[in-house]
Amino acid sequence: MPHYSDQGQYPDSYYAASRNPKPDRPTLENDIQTEICVVGGGYSGLSAALHLIETDHEVVVLEGAQIGWGASGRNGGQIVNGLNASLQKIKKSYGQDNADFVGQLVTRGGKIIRRFISDYNIDCDLKEKNIFAALNKGQLRDLQETHALWESHGMHDREMLDKAGIQEHVKTDAYVGGVIDHSGGHFHPLNLALGEAAAVEQGGGTIYENTLVVDIEYADDAIKVITEFGSVTCKQAVICGNAYLNKVIPKLTDRVMPVSTQIIATEPLGELADQLLPTDVCVEDVRYILDYYRLSADKRMLFGGGTVYGGQDPADITAKIRPNMNKIFPELRDVKIDYAWSGNFALSFSRVPQMGKLHDRVYFAHGYSGHGVTGSHLFGQIIANAINGNTAEFDTFAKIPWIPFPGGRALRVPYSMMGSWWYALKDRTGM
Repeated sequence: MPHYSDQGQYPDSYYAASRNPKPDRPTLENDIQTEICVVGGGYSGLSAALHLIETDHEVVVLEGAQIGWGASGRNGGQIVNGLNASLQKIKKSYGQDNADFVGQLVTRGGKIIRRFISDYNIDCDLKEKNIFAALNKGQLRDLQETHALWESHGMHDREMLDKAGIQEHVKTDAYVGGVIDHSGGHFHPLNLALGEAAAVEQGGGTIYENTLVVDIEYADDAIKVITEFGSVTCKQAVICGNAYLNKVIPKLTDRVMPVSTQIIATEPLGELADQLLPTDVCVEDVRYILDYYRLSADKRMLFGGGTVYGGQDPADITAKIRPNMNKIFPELRDVKIDYAWSGNFALSFSRVPQMGKLHDRVYFAHGYSGHGVTGSHLFGQIIANAINGNTAEFDTFAKIPWIPFPGGRALRVPYSMMGSWWYALKDRTGM
């Protein structure tokens, strides 16, 4: 059978082309023992591993391809403080107490990222601030309500922007206003993952790449994580495969749906880049199927958006995404596109990430629903805290009920497509 990751090679993305050097890590080919085994070399697994190593645990990380091969090395690179599900939706679905709990946590992921970058000298082009952009008055009213709710939860780093205010940051006529988050930011996502992996190894952790997990055996006194060519016997395990866990753990496979999103990278824009985004912030709009974009360190426009439910790649990524970019920035209509790539995130039906246990000794986290950059770092920390005996936050998240997709696996894609059509209609009409 061909390797699920095309022999572990990174996709042909701008991030892969501009990544920092990394060591060639071995494939696990024998049977070993360790205290804690982390499955998944993306942000969730790396955050959990690094927090555990910082508290003197022995950790082995197993990655099916290469570090950051999945969503952690392909995403928009934006520090967005929040979950896909709004605090309003969490309150409506799960009550005020859970909304208050989440509201006190959503800014912590960005702080974890900045601490890792600072403490471990990670070179990943960190820049500050992000903008939520409204394309019509209805969206701006929603943002005003959301801003007031953020303020009530102690998030005072955000401010409303009118049309003139947003144009100080984004030179386009597309937006009627927005919100700027001074605690947001953006960075090179693959280089962050590679830096975190290096920090894990510097702390004494061991990482195996191109090591596919095929099964897990549970026992009262130990867990055995079985790979293609070896195994890890451990006291505890942390499962962080997210959209790329495949069918290794059926109990988790049915909880989420892979959804692909796409990004294009232009040629370097030089002075034009500074004209279009003069304050070098990153931007995402507030539509259901949104656009998100920012400038790279060498002044390319990295423009993403689109969704394909089920996780397939579009036949022509550039043809799918470029028209959206041209609507925002007509000045880019004739620039060359140097890179175009796609990648999957794990969508939960409620849009709330899921955390829990498969066994007394096996933890998991997944389902960030397109907002995993900060959420994954937060959840990695919460799992590490739980392993260290501080279970309060873990227990609260684990008690939030997960909601299955209507119709199960067979109908989750058509159901989600129908929902996206409805929300896209609302976006277009300003309802």
